Amino acid sequence: MNRVASPNTRAFQFDSPVAGIRLDRYLAQLFPQLSRAYLQRLIVQDHVLVNGDSAKTSHRLGGTDRVTVEFPPSPAHPLPEPIPLPVIYEDKDILVIDKPAGLTVHPAPGHPDHTLVNAVLAHCPGLARSNELMRPGIVHRLDKDTSGLIVVTKNEFAREYLVAQFKSRAVNKGYLVLVKGRLSPEQGIIEAPLGRDPHHRRRMAIVEAGKEASTGYRVRKYLDGYTLVEVTPVTGRTHQIRVHLSAIGYPVVGDPVYGAKSTHLDRQFIHAYRLGFCLPSTEEYQEFTSPLPLDLEQALENLSKS
Repeated sequence: MNRVASPNTRAFQFDSPVAGIRLDRYLAQLFPQLSRAYLQRLIVQDHVLVNGDSAKTSHRLGGTDRVTVEFPPSPAHPLPEPIPLPVIYEDKDILVIDKPAGLTVHPAPGHPDHTLVNAVLAHCPGLARSNELMRPGIVHRLDKDTSGLIVVTKNEFAREYLVAQFKSRAVNKGYLVLVKGRLSPEQGIIEAPLGRDPHHRRRMAIVEAGKEASTGYRVRKYLDGYTLVEVTPVTGRTHQIRVHLSAIGYPVVGDPVYGAKSTHLDRQFIHAYRLGFCLPSTEEYQEFTSPLPLDLEQALENLSKS
């Protein structure tokens, strides 16, 4: 292997003994100290090139291929910020927060601060840090423009306890979503695998080789040309609700990527109104709810009058 002399980029030349190996698996062999998820993100974000070109994580390498890996500079450690934090429940292990729309959950390239994590660090100065430096306490996420309930853990025991519930699909999640059109049938399950859109890498799409994804729904209310839906995702894939509803012909109102723009809203109509799980402290099931925020209530009122 030959390394390129650069402070941020390392390139590797390899030959036939590794021919046929998946790109993500090969990187895991080269960098065993890094998580597979992190390496896959590097690939998806085009920080990994094969012969100078972008590649998928599942790309099978040839014996004469050249792989270039660029490690982007690590962002600074997230700092506490006095951002108002609507906490609806707190104990020694967790916080349940009613996240407002417009607040990103954790720092990321291009958005290093003013996030939920920064607010939580100010609220809980002694917050134990998870294995991912930029996401202390975070065990699940909501899109920036999705409002509603999110649970944050305060220690490693609680983090592992909640992660296990999410993995076993024992967490009860409910969303209120407004879609364009009269949704029919009134109740159902959308099952379609999700993965990166091969033509638009920043978007998700239904792809044959994607991850299993399942979304249950039930009509709450019909409006003129719109439907208010209760959505209960079984899996938790990126952009799952938005992509699944758009795929069956009922795009989310206000969603600029997969949905339908609206003069009544400047963000997507998705609200995480219900969240239920077993508390780490007592192992007892508890369910939390959040009412529709004012902007979504106002949008429904405006649509009812139109």
